[in-house]
Amino acid sequence: MPAPIWPWASRWGAAGFAGLGAFPAAPVAVLAVLAFLAGGAPAAAPGGLRSLLTALVPGRAVAQALSAESMLMSGIWAVSPAAVTGLALAVAPRVPLLLAAALMAASVVGLWLLPSGWDAGTEERDGMSMARLLARAWPVYVTGAASLSLLPLAELVLPALLEQRGVSVGWAGPLLTGLALGSAVGAFVYGLRSWPGGTRARSVVLMCGLSMCLTLAALAPNTAWTAVALVMGGALQAGAQVTRNLALREILPPAALAAGYSVMYAAVGAGYAATGSLAGALLHFVAPSTAIMAGVALTLALTALGAWGEGPRRPSVSLAGSSLADGEGGAVSVAGADGGRVVRLRDTRAERPPIRRGGDPERRL
Repeated sequence: MPAPIWPWASRWGAAGFAGLGAFPAAPVAVLAVLAFLAGGAPAAAPGGLRSLLTALVPGRAVAQALSAESMLMSGIWAVSPAAVTGLALAVAPRVPLLLAAALMAASVVGLWLLPSGWDAGTEERDGMSMARLLARAWPVYVTGAASLSLLPLAELVLPALLEQRGVSVGWAGPLLTGLALGSAVGAFVYGLRSWPGGTRARSVVLMCGLSMCLTLAALAPNTAWTAVALVMGGALQAGAQVTRNLALREILPPAALAAGYSVMYAAVGAGYAATGSLAGALLHFVAPSTAIMAGVALTLALTALGAWGEGPRRPSVSLAGSSLADGEGGAVSVAGADGGRVVRLRDTRAERPPIRRGGDPERRL
């Protein structure tokens, strides 16, 4: 993905937020277009930025880089709801939207300062189009969609669950903050070391643990146990998401990673919508705890489907020159079998240029 599209995407997103904040009395159709622009335009950036992030660090530090990104996202999720609510109630409803527009516009400067060298080297696809390459990773997308199931269930069903137990709905805010903080801690712990097993096995274990935490949250006898379940579930969810991004790197060649991460972003959003919609619809007919259990069943079904589709993978890796894992120069050739078709790629870059003479990325680790 060429670099110039990202600043332009952020500009349009900033324009959408600014329009929503500046013209709250505009016709509903206009507000709908602005909201679509604010949410849709910036979605072009995360995939490419994640691809660049993993390209800027040596191979052995990719998991730590993705964990750091997950920690940052979890911190934003933890702070944003309280900040938005406080600004909207204490100052004015339009202030959070205008602040979002200002922050997104400021990010454009940072995007233009990112280093050049967005290409991933020369690649041999054996006649495979980008669409077919991305389709090969469908099991990872399915499991990625399941990995965010905790968030919609907590956000949409938790208030009703607390009300069912006779607990003040105001406790939903602190409990969701604990979930986000648990995600940050889980991402940090995941990046501290390497873990046994392949990405497929780790993903299944983490998703089963996440499902157990959701079950505990639904059936816990008191709020304290619900809080523990949400914090633990947030930690496991962060690890599952990092594992899915690592699995995507194993399946796709470097030139397709930016698009692959963008598809993953869309798949996670679709999983969020599907799980939340299912639980929300069931709230009209069943108890909140039962609605959460239905979400757990959907999560396990998606996890099983993704694990079955992913199957055992045994890519063969040959190194010419210096090892990519050592962060030195050299060509890497990876051959992986996929239904009898062999995909070969040659990655001629082991390091990316420093950001504004910030030094060798590897030496900064």
